[in-house]
Amino acid sequence: MSSSYRETYQSWKDDPEGFWQEVAGEIDWIEPWTKVFDEQSGPYGRWFAGAVCNTCYNAVDRHVMQGRGEQPAVIYDSPITGAKRTMTYRELLAEVTALSAVLTDNNVAKGDRVIVYMPMVPEALIAMLACARIGAIHSVVFGGFAAKELATRIDDAKPKAIISASCGIEPGRIVAYKPLLDEAIELSRFKPDCCVVLQRQQQECSLIEGRDIDYRASVDAAISSGRQIACEPVLATDPLYILYTSGTTGQPKGVVRDNGGHMVALKWSMHAIYDIKPGEVFWAASDVGWVVGHSYIVYAPLLHGATTILFEGKPVGTPDAGTFWRVISEHKVAALFTAPTAFRAIKKEDPEGEFIGKYDLSCLRTLFLAGERADPETIRWAEEKLKVPVIDHWWQTETGWTIAGNPVGLGALPVKHGSPTVAMPGYDIRIVDDAGHEVKTGTLGNIVVKLPLPPSCLPTLWNADTRFCEAYLNEFPGYYKTADAGYKDEDDYLFIMARTDDIINVAGHRLSTGGMEEVVAEHPDVAECAVIGIADAMKGQSPCGFVVLNKGADRSHADIEKEVVALVRQKIGPVAAFKTVVPVPRLPKTRSGKILRKTMQQIADGVEWKMPATIDDPEILNEISAALKERGMGRQN
Repeated sequence: MSSSYRETYQSWKDDPEGFWQEVAGEIDWIEPWTKVFDEQSGPYGRWFAGAVCNTCYNAVDRHVMQGRGEQPAVIYDSPITGAKRTMTYRELLAEVTALSAVLTDNNVAKGDRVIVYMPMVPEALIAMLACARIGAIHSVVFGGFAAKELATRIDDAKPKAIISASCGIEPGRIVAYKPLLDEAIELSRFKPDCCVVLQRQQQECSLIEGRDIDYRASVDAAISSGRQIACEPVLATDPLYILYTSGTTGQPKGVVRDNGGHMVALKWSMHAIYDIKPGEVFWAASDVGWVVGHSYIVYAPLLHGATTILFEGKPVGTPDAGTFWRVISEHKVAALFTAPTAFRAIKKEDPEGEFIGKYDLSCLRTLFLAGERADPETIRWAEEKLKVPVIDHWWQTETGWTIAGNPVGLGALPVKHGSPTVAMPGYDIRIVDDAGHEVKTGTLGNIVVKLPLPPSCLPTLWNADTRFCEAYLNEFPGYYKTADAGYKDEDDYLFIMARTDDIINVAGHRLSTGGMEEVVAEHPDVAECAVIGIADAMKGQSPCGFVVLNKGADRSHADIEKEVVALVRQKIGPVAAFKTVVPVPRLPKTRSGKILRKTMQQIADGVEWKMPATIDDPEILNEISAALKERGMGRQN
């Protein structure tokens, strides 16, 4: 099948407003826009100015009204608890409407904020949709987030209500949410009027009289009484949600997502990028606390009329490295979207892919990867074992959908390992030096996007237009700063090599840690790796590679280290000055799977460091410190 990508991208370049106006025809509008794009509004302009709509209506109600109410909307699969549940669009509508009534009865109205602090259960998705239904602005905070971090988000968002649960469940342990929630409210200057709390049978909690509301009891009462809550008309430019980036210093950055442009871009992406048809099963193996969960567990699949999977588990250990294949086979998943780190974990536990052969995966057409650099070795392993196209694509919390990808629905382009492929319509990607001048093909530089950003991208930060401009627009006037570094090749394929903070300077040479990681990952005994630059009195910085070895790797660490160093010297050259390899049991990551390279660097440099609020397991940093201490490097915190 030939690809229509080039023609589609050119049609956007020739007439950006006409392109998005046509795409917007797939959304049901209450009132049309007065301007497709209003360049005078906001820091760089706003999409579909003057239009009136409702996101919940487009995601739920219209499918029921069009006769598809009995189609599965959400499949909940929790290998951690053994629970499974399928909700049709009609059942989803009833639950969302009932929770909307509970919120309305507690004086939550259009424009009010609601924090959602939940585990991966259907009620988290329902809470988001209920807010959208009544025009409230939801802000999802990852369940189990530390009380202090939750308090800063309460103070910034000033929520009228918080929707939470008694606990979350991790492999081998229960995380009590209610004490964290209570402590956060005590710490915060702003106090919510009420908390709606879902009692989970694994660990219930006590409710505070006059503030806390039992989720299930109140929703069931609303369903029994037949309460109907209509969808609230909102402007396309009104906020749908605030999602705080994972930074832990100072005031959190609240990324704002609007209603209209968000729906338009996400609905288009389900067909054009992911090649999903209404009624098919799509699985984004993420968490609702992250942008992937917002966009591709909740909103995009439901806007498109697909079936979405809500998975409460891990790629390994719940119960084994075959859990992904069991879910795909059992629920007939057409496309899986996950982070490369999930596949590296599976590859480490089952390097030969023995679990894959135990399941019928004939339903799976495509695997999509995003969230971390997809190293070529991981992609090759997945291609070989799954026998399906493995598609890397690149986007950010700030954009909400793909900046660069391989649009399978338009006809897939040739895959180049290490590249998320090409710019999607709406994105004019440039590579520039630190002075803002475009660099030659193949030259590493700052990746920027020419303004305006397309629909669904953040129009600003919550109550912080000036900070938005300072963070994203001022450094390269006329462009959005992605803070990623990379290059383009002669076919306009983009290669993301590192965050700009991860470009290291070795004796005057700007080198990409991502490029080194690609080479290190080629070693057959390496399951996962991270390369950082550590302070060097002579060279400025020198690279240090941390490696996690494959299960069953029984050769001496010294031999593996020598081979890894030789591989980097062979593939990149002596200029890399790569000579330090540190085997470690695990790499420290955020709960979304991003490796915490900056914290590792601080430990290796022997400077003060703070525990990242988003870390999945703090004990791993002690393991990193111990491994460095054995070599006379770093310091204990």
